[in-house]
Amino acid sequence: MSLKDIGDISYFRLNNEINRPVNGTIPLNKDKEALKAFFEENVLPNTKQFPSITDKIKFLMENDYIETAFIQKYRPEFLEELATILKSENFRFKSFMAAYKFYQQYALKTNDGNFYLESIEDRVMFNALYYADGNEELAKDLAVEMINQRYQPATPSFLNAGRSRRGELVSCFLIQVTDDMNSIGRSINSALQLSRIGGGVGISLSNLREAGAPIKGYAGAASGVVPVMKLFEDSFSYSNQLGQRQGAGVVYLNIFHPDIIAFLSTKKENADEKVRVKTLSLGLTVPDKFYELARNNDDMYLFSPYDIEREYGIAFNYIDITEKYDELVANPNITKTKLRARDLETEISKLQQESGYPYIINIDTANKTNPIDGKIIMSNLCSEILQVQKPSVINDAQEFLELGTDISCNLGSTNILNMMTSPDFGRSIKAMTRALTYVTDSSHIEAVPTIKNGNQQAHTFGLGAMGLHSFLAQNHIEYGSPESIEFTDIYFMLMNYWTLVESNNIARERHTTFVGFEKSQYADGTYFDKYVTGQFIPKSDLVKELFKNHFIPQASDWQALRQAVQKDGLYHQNRLAVAPNGSISYINDCSASIHPITQRIEERQEKKIGKIYYPANGLSTDTIPYYTSAYDMDMRKVIDVYAAATQHVDQGLSLTLFLRSELPKEIYEWKTESKQTTRDLSILRNYAFNKGIKSIYYVRTFTDDGEEVGANQCESCVI
Repeated sequence: MSLKDIGDISYFRLNNEINRPVNGTIPLNKDKEALKAFFEENVLPNTKQFPSITDKIKFLMENDYIETAFIQKYRPEFLEELATILKSENFRFKSFMAAYKFYQQYALKTNDGNFYLESIEDRVMFNALYYADGNEELAKDLAVEMINQRYQPATPSFLNAGRSRRGELVSCFLIQVTDDMNSIGRSINSALQLSRIGGGVGISLSNLREAGAPIKGYAGAASGVVPVMKLFEDSFSYSNQLGQRQGAGVVYLNIFHPDIIAFLSTKKENADEKVRVKTLSLGLTVPDKFYELARNNDDMYLFSPYDIEREYGIAFNYIDITEKYDELVANPNITKTKLRARDLETEISKLQQESGYPYIINIDTANKTNPIDGKIIMSNLCSEILQVQKPSVINDAQEFLELGTDISCNLGSTNILNMMTSPDFGRSIKAMTRALTYVTDSSHIEAVPTIKNGNQQAHTFGLGAMGLHSFLAQNHIEYGSPESIEFTDIYFMLMNYWTLVESNNIARERHTTFVGFEKSQYADGTYFDKYVTGQFIPKSDLVKELFKNHFIPQASDWQALRQAVQKDGLYHQNRLAVAPNGSISYINDCSASIHPITQRIEERQEKKIGKIYYPANGLSTDTIPYYTSAYDMDMRKVIDVYAAATQHVDQGLSLTLFLRSELPKEIYEWKTESKQTTRDLSILRNYAFNKGIKSIYYVRTFTDDGEEVGANQCESCVI
């Protein structure tokens, strides 16, 4: 499997021929030829063979490749039966990229790296056995869901399930810092520990007192958030997963924090090296009040977190800025800084043009639709995780006097293309819910007690979706059209319904609900108010036809579910979140997440190999008109699609904006010049806010010279 002399390997050469049109036509057949050659030249001669699955499992256990405990929960005859079921599904990769990604990134290899020990059927089988935890019927269901690519566990889960020498099943975490040195020190240690195990970490710094605030009565003593940001960046650089990749983190700050300008300045290209952060990502939490002040062209006041905590007895993250704004302005005990709201809005747009940052979390929007008692204060590296948190109290011995709740991201994704052909949509989602329940139940991050505590109390997961553009194009539906919005609405309604049904079933079986259920809108029934109206059903003939083989819950079904949930509760505090996806969308041969494709023939630069070309799934003469690049699409259409899904997703959706440095006037009718301006970004952020969007991830700009600004995704969170 040596990759030397790669230029002479036929499958790379064949794949690269896709990018050389023949008589004006894309030679898509070359990808199929590359796929065939990859198996003939690489996979088949370099795969260790075994007489049976029993012999393979015995070898893998004896040589410490897979764990023994989860295998021993099943009868030997069942293992043979399950292997036969998987083989009978006759799985075939559809593209060279899909097969290449699987065998390079996921397939188990011998210790010397010379032989593959797993096919995709084997990896699926071990995942199914692991998550089913001895339940043979569930193992069958999960295996069938995964081999038919209706369900795809997140990368850390899919990669590590069942392995003896493995990493964690989750790789994304959120922690908050409170305004004291003990918390800062403990949080830096948490970041080190989480980065060590391959995690990407979101950190809220909004509680920290601003630069120039007093310390122990000495005015002007505090250094503010920027030095703490540098400490976190250095921590991630140091704890770099054995040198394999840079640790990844994002820091969030409330837009009304006095250090906001300094915070944003750390990402500018011309920033002084003493304050510049090169690898740390930036995110803002933005209350509704900011949009109001900017819209009215008013001044805005920034408020001292130190004074707010003294005056109100709560940390800055937990005060409602929109509700208390006028009161805070009038309070003489709160130190304030004044600036023009639109000036800050322009600064944000400039930085997004330059770097793709900051991420935007519309924090009041997130909390207004949050059915859980408590407050959402931040998000993660990809801006799709939105869960309530509680701060800790730590003494000088670094001991927890009050153990708070932080967050781990237990993720998986449906493949819309294949889910729409599921013989039983509900059964598919219920099996996925069980698999993700096992992930959250078996995830114990001992090194960070707040994350372990939050996970044990909430039992959360985030089931998402990918392949939306692939599905729409192959059904000749334009992305962003009314039909695409209606389809998205119904699809995510079904995901919401069936995860609720199964969470309720698990709560009934275990006689256990998530901590705080009795204070939630699920318990008082108000969460279901919009659903019992019966409005969420297909209305157009096209969407009715698409869902004709699937059960659509009526008002009476939602009412019955409301009563069941009020009676027996829910096991999971949170259930849905749409991540941006990465390699899992390639091995599933579909468009990533629910955003549009960026290229019909995507060009990927692979380490040590060079370029690989990946044609959009189902690309043909018929579908080309429907595979419009995100860069050539009105971003308001993308926002509209995300808004349709958002109303059913209890957490967030990782929404990326794709723009060109030259924006066509025929797409954006407000344009008076083609050049992208700060006003364009402001218009889109406000449009997203008014559509109920909870978060905006990167702003990616395609420049005239063919480069992308803001295109670097966190490997920990692209699942």
